[in-house]
Amino acid sequence: MPFVHLVVLAAVQGITEFLPISSSGHLILVPFFTGWDDQGRMIDVSVHLGTLLAVILYFWRDVFAMTRSFGRSFRQIARGRPLDKEFWLIMKLIVASIPAVAAGLLIETYFPDGLRAVAIVAWTTIIFGILLFIADKMFMTIRRMDHIGFGGAFFIGIFQAMALIPGTSRSGATMTAARFLGVERSEAARFSFLMAIPTILGAGILESYKVYQSGDFSQVHDAVICGSLSFVFGLAAIAFMMAWLRRASLTPFVIYRLCLGALLMWIVYGGLI
Repeated sequence: MPFVHLVVLAAVQGITEFLPISSSGHLILVPFFTGWDDQGRMIDVSVHLGTLLAVILYFWRDVFAMTRSFGRSFRQIARGRPLDKEFWLIMKLIVASIPAVAAGLLIETYFPDGLRAVAIVAWTTIIFGILLFIADKMFMTIRRMDHIGFGGAFFIGIFQAMALIPGTSRSGATMTAARFLGVERSEAARFSFLMAIPTILGAGILESYKVYQSGDFSQVHDAVICGSLSFVFGLAAIAFMMAWLRRASLTPFVIYRLCLGALLMWIVYGGLI
């Protein structure tokens, strides 16, 4: 695979995974606009693993604190001591992951080839862009995830499940749900990105198993390059997003989504394809 192809795929996945503009939707649009062949499952696995490593590295303090808290929780329970907030954060992440797991199994069963139509990307890009704008502009910005219970975590998880439809955006949908609950922007992004760890890991394991079953390992070299590049792009995207949301709103991403959606609508329904 040409190097420029690998760079484009890595950049698209690494950047759009953490910006609220949909990585799956953009990965569908790459071959649509360039005419390139589909990159294949091994490349898909590699770019997702690259972004997984990026989010783990950026939030290594949270990951370390949660891991330590989980190990310590057994002693706390045995001694009747209260569990710390990191343990409850783990539980919220687990609860928030349940809807996506259930939805993923349904899609895998009934839509094994996925929902990869450009028309679907066009509609979801616009609809969830509007929802993102409403949630960001009309709801409070005073809560942290510590203030959100398991019901709120499950609500955010339902939005993450919707993001299995290309064009929705996993990070965009989960931040939308958190903003509906009044969670401040940077805290909504933090929880969204931490949710990416079990989600991307689960999807990566499933896709890796499919690659193993196929017995096709011809793209190993390309996969290593693409995964490494997606790690770099993903790390930069997370850092940018966290810095941006400390001082600004989500409106520029809404504008981008509406413009992209309008372009895709024109292409799909204007008879250009």
